[in-house]
Amino acid sequence: MANFRTLDDLDVAGKRVLIRVDLNVPMKDGKVTDDTRLRAVAPTINELADKGAKVILLAHFGRPKGKPNPDMSLEPVAAPLAAVLGRKVRFSQQPPADMADGDVVLVENTRFHPGEEANDPAFSRALASMGDLYVNDAFSAAHRAHASTEGVAHLLPSSAGRSMEKELSALSAALTNPKRPLVCVVGGAKVSTKLELLGNLSKVADTIIIGGGMANTFLAAKGIDVGKSLCEHEMAGTARDILKQADANGCRIILPVDAVVAKEFAAGAASRTVPVDQIGADEMMLDVGPKSVAEACEAFDAAATLVWNGPFGAFEIAPFDAGTVAAARHAARLAKAGKLTAIAGGGDTVAALNHTGVADDFTYVSTAGGAFLEWLEGKALPGVEVLRTT
Repeated sequence: MANFRTLDDLDVAGKRVLIRVDLNVPMKDGKVTDDTRLRAVAPTINELADKGAKVILLAHFGRPKGKPNPDMSLEPVAAPLAAVLGRKVRFSQQPPADMADGDVVLVENTRFHPGEEANDPAFSRALASMGDLYVNDAFSAAHRAHASTEGVAHLLPSSAGRSMEKELSALSAALTNPKRPLVCVVGGAKVSTKLELLGNLSKVADTIIIGGGMANTFLAAKGIDVGKSLCEHEMAGTARDILKQADANGCRIILPVDAVVAKEFAAGAASRTVPVDQIGADEMMLDVGPKSVAEACEAFDAAATLVWNGPFGAFEIAPFDAGTVAAARHAARLAKAGKLTAIAGGGDTVAALNHTGVADDFTYVSTAGGAFLEWLEGKALPGVEVLRTT
């Protein structure tokens, strides 16, 4: 992979390899309830162990604020991780001196140390002293300049792991050097949380389709009465500025033309579909209508690359999931047929694609959350920058 060091650049046999992984998995009653993140890092761990490395896993869990907290120990994660890997994982406060080639050891939560989040050079040196090489396979933590994500990478020969490599390859294909036309879907509740994202995407995208609650703010800024819909009226000036900026950059903005409206946000609430300029004063827009979905799908048909962040409507409650479901299914069909590179990310987006049942048909779905968003905003991620070859 251009510009980033990968496992192919490291000679690992007989070496102690520190791997920064994301094991911040959901737990209930001491049991892991979703092993997605464990499965994501398994290829890197197994590859290095199979090549004869002494594998030492660094990870955080929760927010212990720089102090040991037994409720946030990584010890309960060792057995589920071993089950996913199909090999033994020892848990230890420090890497034991008697590690053999191919052994895997999980050390305690890095955030139990105040030097972790402070990116303290002394703590980075202490981590580096435990290994000969460093691999970062936690893209989801790459936007944090912490000792285990950034500091230690300056002190040891370092590379991206396979999961990080996949993520960087997908995101580079999406934004750094995309096949055009590039279409972006930006949804979600509020414009205020997506300002930097919209600003950056309007410079690189050919078309941006705006959905979710934030579409109401843009419609209101254009003088359309959106009734009781979720709307940041105080952001009207900012919304108009974004529209002007996109126009100056030659980026087309697509807003909803019809809406599914209801008087209350509740399952099975009576709803109707109307043009966006006919929303009643006591109604709220909870999804885009079929004409808006058709316009989005036409844009997907013409696109070579799609980047999706945020749902079209309140997909958590039927029938207000229909717009997101229909658009996601169409994008997934195109991606599966090889006609579109479709990349999605962000918590709500992943949940919406899983709800629709098409996440596996997208080219790439990022579970990285904040790091994915910061990449789309055009920000440099400390844990990534330190792995660059140029």
